[in-house]
This record gives sequence, C-alpha cells and structure tokens, in this order.
Amino acid sequence: MTDNPLADPAIAHPDLDEATIGLLVRTFYSRARLDDVIGPVFEAAVDDWDDHIGKISDFWSSVMLRTGRYGGRPMRPHLILPLEGRHFDRWLELFEATAQELCPPAIAQAFIVRARRIADSFEMARASQRGEIGKPRHSAR
Repeated sequence: MTDNPLADPAIAHPDLDEATIGLLVRTFYSRARLDDVIGPVFEAAVDDWDDHIGKISDFWSSVMLRTGRYGGRPMRPHLILPLEGRHFDRWLELFEATAQELCPPAIAQAFIVRARRIADSFEMARASQRGEIGKPRHSAR
C-alpha cells in the first residue's frame, strides 16, 4: 500500500474537501477563460458559466471524493468541439499549475494524474471518431 490514500481511487484524501474542489474549479476556469489557446473554445461552448462550474465541480467531486454527484456524460460534449492536441496540452498545463498552486502536493498530484487520464481518454475518443490512430500522450508524464 502506498503512503498516498489518493492512489487508491476508492479512498479520498482526508484533507480533500468540497471547498478545495470548488476553489480549484473556479480558479482554473477564471484563468482558462482568459487564455489565448483554450479561452475562445470555452467562450464559444459555454453559455451559463455558473451552471458549467457547478457541473464541473460535481464531476471532480465524483472523481476525487466518490460522491456520485455527477451523473452526466462528459465525453459527448467534447467530441463536438473543435479540439486539437494543443488544446488538451494547454488545458493540462493550466490545470496542473492551478492544482499545484492551491493544493497540498499529494492532493495536487492526485488531481494531475486523473486529469491526464481524462485528457488521454478524450483525445483517444476524438482520434477514434476521426479515424486516427493514437496512443495516450499525457498519462506517462
């Protein structure tokens, strides 16, 4: 067994809470919306930012705390967006920097590992949809 309880996806870190998740999500999106690479994609896709932030907070709560609050299908909306590898890379860069800034190291790393897995699965789904063959680019970092 590892020293980091977040290495086991069924266990939440005792110091991780909804307030931390909410702060991370709000801070990340405030930065992402202003970003030259991913900001335009978000601004074109999101009509109601309060609703979006709530859904994404529920998503991360479900991923990190196993609350089950998110019942949506996150892949579907991303498949219709004009996303390229550079968008996923920039999303990860901003998300990782925000997690490292706001969270203790073990919690930041747990967010980063999961974010990379999510980015890889989204990129692979997009590649499959386009008939491209690819392999995960982010999980092995």
